[in-house]
Amino acid sequence: AKLLPEGIAKELAYTGRRMSAKEAKSLGLVNQIFPDKDSMLRGVMEIAKEIAKKAPLAIYGSKRIINFARDHSTSDTLDYIGIWNASMLQQEEIVEAMNANREEREADFVDLPSKRKQMKSGLIDQ
Repeated sequence: AKLLPEGIAKELAYTGRRMSAKEAKSLGLVNQIFPDKDSMLRGVMEIAKEIAKKAPLAIYGSKRIINFARDHSTSDTLDYIGIWNASMLQQEEIVEAMNANREEREADFVDLPSKRKQMKSGLIDQ
């Protein structure tokens, strides 16, 4: 998928014009505009804290699926989502998320393995 409409990309390339933050937001290149560096850091830390509360495997899977969808058809992406969900969703995480919601507390998820090992077929968790 293209990040910028072709006409905008050509205009910027041919003229050297700088894009304003407002224009970048209107094109979906940035999610938010902040008045200064400190407020930006506070804003992104709030988002990071919210993401960190979620199940690590669910976040990892969402990232993989979104990246896959960018370069594949809707049909292929739906197949990929089905395979991912069937093989990677873990009952323990689902139960913990439901219990935490019912008990009105933060969920306590197990971190993903951080050590990776290089194999002939690619990276695997160690």
